[in-house]
Amino acid sequence: MRRPTARAYAASAAALAALFTPVPAVQATPVTQPAQANVTDRTAAAATVIEKVPYAMDSSNQAAWWTPVATYKGRGQYTYFAFNEPGSTATTHRPAIARRDPDGVWSRLPLLDKSGQQAEFPDDNGHNQPSVARDGSGRLHVFASMHANAWRYFRTEAPGGDVTDHAAELPDQGEGITYPIVTTAPNGDLYLAARVGAGADQRPGKLYRWDNAAARWSVVATFAGALNRSVYPDDLAVDAAGRVHLLYEWAKAPATGFRHQLSYLRYDPSTGAFANSAGAALTTPVTPGTSDVIQELTTGEEWSIDNAYTGPAVQSAKLTLDGSIPKVAYRYRSADSGGNFRVYYAYPSGAGWARQIVYADGQTAAALGITWDETDTKRVYYVTGSGADRVFAATESGGTWTSQSAAPGVSADRLAVRRDSDGNDVLYLPDTAHNSLYYGLR
Repeated sequence: MRRPTARAYAASAAALAALFTPVPAVQATPVTQPAQANVTDRTAAAATVIEKVPYAMDSSNQAAWWTPVATYKGRGQYTYFAFNEPGSTATTHRPAIARRDPDGVWSRLPLLDKSGQQAEFPDDNGHNQPSVARDGSGRLHVFASMHANAWRYFRTEAPGGDVTDHAAELPDQGEGITYPIVTTAPNGDLYLAARVGAGADQRPGKLYRWDNAAARWSVVATFAGALNRSVYPDDLAVDAAGRVHLLYEWAKAPATGFRHQLSYLRYDPSTGAFANSAGAALTTPVTPGTSDVIQELTTGEEWSIDNAYTGPAVQSAKLTLDGSIPKVAYRYRSADSGGNFRVYYAYPSGAGWARQIVYADGQTAAALGITWDETDTKRVYYVTGSGADRVFAATESGGTWTSQSAAPGVSADRLAVRRDSDGNDVLYLPDTAHNSLYYGLR
């Protein structure tokens, strides 16, 4: 179904300069030192192209863990946005893919159930949101609307085909699946991480592989799990050598909105071995005690399943790769942050991790992105809790972090980012207050 090209506009730095009053920049701060009066320089953004996706978005289309963006370079750059459309009632949604062609034309691909109708599921903010990937044969794969549910998996049989129910193809039939995140490897295979199971005493994380040549899913391993703990997958990426990099959090079982001990793990499919960021072998499933922990527990931090818990905690994280080196953005609420989740940047250093504060001027939303750019090196994207512009991109130079609006004039309150093969950051920008989804390119 073809649609007219959405109206695009470029936000020039000159036109936007008057909208922002520069203030002192935040210095890169070791996490071992309390951040005092950290203020980010919100300068005018570099030119950003913004388009409104020409399909209505359901307000339930909001999450922190998801991977709702895929890109592909054919005759030009194709972009695929998996999202929730409004359902037949105010408490339901219908998953779909919005596809943007290289000429800027949008088309809509609904996810079809076994009856041939568009699939519809109950709203469940923070859980029932879709993740998408494109394999090396051009098939689109979508995992949608699961909160301890059996697989809800849809894919195309061939490029351009309908997106239909293929849930029976997955291993672990009948298990409760939550937080599916998926990415494409350089060889065209897919890797999927998810929390599996709905037990009260533990909920482990598992890694799956789609063999593109054989068109088949299999279990790689239960990568993390421990008694009285639940695993929260955050992100995964595959480097040029085919190694899979995983990012995840731990929580007290069975579940909670506040997590701890953000951790990293690497899998090498050529050997079947798992390792930490320093290359030391790890036995899976790893536990909180054996994980490569990026953010350790701090003063006053407790394992709690109370969703009114106000102590130190992790909430949302994303990773990118500088070659084969992981770079991580995450949100952490410490005892001295005034209840705010600050934004941090972390990278391997020696046998551990070095950490810097990116943004500490106010509350942030559970939405992050990070990319690696040849000019800016790391770009950390975050969403503030309030403001006319809420989506910002932060870069660091000489120990100073500087932020710019990444979506001028758009009141987006959620975020996902995927870097395309041309070196552009593709921004997925939901505005849940106005049931609108925006595409950004910068």
